[in-house]
Amino acid sequence: MPTAIEISELVKKFGTTTALDGVSFNINEGEFFGLLGPNGAGKTTLIRILTTLIKPTEGQAKVMGVDVKEMSAEVRKVIGVIPQAMTTDLDLTGYENMDIYARFYSIPKRERKERIEQLLEMVELKERAGELVAAYSGGMRRRLEIARGLIHKPSILILDEPTIGLDPQSRHVVWELLQKFRNEDSLTILMTTHYMDEAEILCSRLAIIDYGKIVAMDTIDALKKQLPQKDVVELSFSGVDSNKAVEETKKISFVHTAVTSDGTMRVSVDNGAQSIPVLIDLLKKIGAKVSSVILKQQTLEDVFIHFTGRPIREEEVKKVSFFIGAGIPRKWGR
Repeated sequence: MPTAIEISELVKKFGTTTALDGVSFNINEGEFFGLLGPNGAGKTTLIRILTTLIKPTEGQAKVMGVDVKEMSAEVRKVIGVIPQAMTTDLDLTGYENMDIYARFYSIPKRERKERIEQLLEMVELKERAGELVAAYSGGMRRRLEIARGLIHKPSILILDEPTIGLDPQSRHVVWELLQKFRNEDSLTILMTTHYMDEAEILCSRLAIIDYGKIVAMDTIDALKKQLPQKDVVELSFSGVDSNKAVEETKKISFVHTAVTSDGTMRVSVDNGAQSIPVLIDLLKKIGAKVSSVILKQQTLEDVFIHFTGRPIREEEVKKVSFFIGAGIPRKWGR
């Protein structure tokens, strides 16, 4: 597929502090790409480079084939940006916020009006367009900012922690919007996030960044397959000797381990969902009565812990200024 974003050996230093240390990866056109990492890992620094707010110290980054360092004005024409902090003007109406932004891109009046109305309808704010943004909820403001970021029909939408601080219902609405825009407009989307469920639902591929380096990158399923642990199926049964159940279960090709304790057998398998019917049928054939089955699948949190050695804790999630940056990376004291 054509490449939307090319990043090659990107380095960013702030004095003696290295925020990005030789980052390289590509994002294909039409891809929903996620960037995961703790605070101070380098996510926001990378986004600020791609959006031309700061220049790299070394290396190269291209957006739709345009070098972000040499042709920043051209890059800004093809990207839409949704920063962490809410930046809509509270003293203007929703429509006025959209209109001012459209004027920045010199969109003609008639086209501007049509585009604003179309986008406001898509984000379900058309009926509230004439109200001051100060009266909007957090979820409504975020939807307005997504619409505003798309006013000039960008090829790439870049979002930095788009649902931080939103309630669960508003987060789901934002997810649905992003999926809709990507499917209908063939957008390329790059999103940073702390939320594992968000990444699992939205991203076709993702990279994990830690201490300024990419430590893992692939589809979520492929990353899970790299874990030494497998899915675990727990089966509670009666009517048959536990040792016999384990012995027969271990004969199945996809079973890695099987152990029993207090009438429950824990079976490690490659694909838990597909394995359950086979395991139940086996136990029934040897005379066992299965009373319960629990599937414990590998999660993206398990992947993150495997590659970084730590979970992303909720207290790490906090608002930082997209325009100023997240501050000193964790390696140097955060």
